[in-house]
Amino acid sequence: MKKILGIGNALVDIILFLENEELLKEFTLPKGSMQLVDADKALRVEEAARSCRKHMASGGSAANTIHGLARLGVETAFIGTVGKDSFGEFFEKDMKDCGINPLLSSSTTSTGRAISLVTPGGERTFATYLGAAVELSVSRLNASLFRGYHHLHLEGYLVPNQQLVESAFILSQQCGMTVSLDLASYNVVEANLDFLKRVTGKYKPVVFANEEEARAFTGHADPHKSLDFFALHCDTAIVKIGAKGSLIFHKGKKYAADAIQVNCIDTTGAGDLYAAGYLYGFVNDLSPDRCGKIGSLLAGKVIEEAGAKIGEPSWGYINETIETL
Repeated sequence: MKKILGIGNALVDIILFLENEELLKEFTLPKGSMQLVDADKALRVEEAARSCRKHMASGGSAANTIHGLARLGVETAFIGTVGKDSFGEFFEKDMKDCGINPLLSSSTTSTGRAISLVTPGGERTFATYLGAAVELSVSRLNASLFRGYHHLHLEGYLVPNQQLVESAFILSQQCGMTVSLDLASYNVVEANLDFLKRVTGKYKPVVFANEEEARAFTGHADPHKSLDFFALHCDTAIVKIGAKGSLIFHKGKKYAADAIQVNCIDTTGAGDLYAAGYLYGFVNDLSPDRCGKIGSLLAGKVIEEAGAKIGEPSWGYINETIETL
C-alpha cells in the first residue's frame, strides 16, 4: 500500500461546547472562522469558557487527516513542530500510539493549541494559538523526509507561510509524489488568493474545499460553478456541501457523493476526516465516486462524536462498510 506524509500545524485541540454565541461576540470571533490569537487571548478565551464542557486531544488539520488514514491501515508520517512541554509530549505520544511516524522538531516556545468553540447546532469557530507550530520552516524540510512516501497532504492553515508551502510542493514533485491541499478556512483563502491560484495551477494538487472556502477561491456562491472554476486550475477538486454531500471533479469528469444520515453533535474534524477517507480511496486507485463515499462515511461518523477523532466503536463499522465498496 502507498504511504502518506502529512505536514501541518502540530496543535493540541481544546474543544469547548458553548451554550450560546455570546463568547464569540465578546472576543470578536466570527462564527465559523479560524482566527489566530496570541497566548494571552488564548488564555482569556479558555478562562471565559471554564464552565463549559471540555474535550482535549492532539490535533491540527493535517494531523487529524493523518490519524484517520492511520486508522484505515495506511502507513503514515507527520511533520510538525511542538514545544518542549507536556502538550508536546502528549502530541508525540498520541502520534506513536496511533502508529504514525512523528517527524517532529522541538522548540522552546510552548506547543500550539487550537481552541474550538462549538455553538449549538455543531458549528465550530477556532481561536488558534500557533505557538511552536509556526516555527516549522523551510529549513526543516528536506528530501530525506519525503523519500519513501507516495503522497503528501498539506493543510491550508500553512498557506500564510507561502515559502514553506511552495517548498513542500517542490520537494514532493522532486520525489515523484502526488499531493493534496485542504483549503482549511475561507479567511485564509481570501488573504492568500493570488498565491493559491498560482500554486494550484502549477503543482495540480487534489484540492479540498467546503462551500465557503470554494466561494472565497472562485467567487461563486453556487458550489457547482465553484467546481467548474476549480477544474480550470487542477486535475482533482472536491467541494464539500455539508448535509448534501460533496461534488467531485477528476480529470474531466464530475461525480457526486451523498452524505450519510447522522445525528450531528460536533462538526469539528468533518473536513479533515473527509479528506482521510477520500485519500484512502485515492491512493488505492478507487474511482472518485467511491473515494467520495468513503470520505462521507468518515465525515459522518466523526460529527456524531465530540472532537476531531472517531471513537473506537465506529471503526469496525467503517472498515466493514469500506469492504463493501
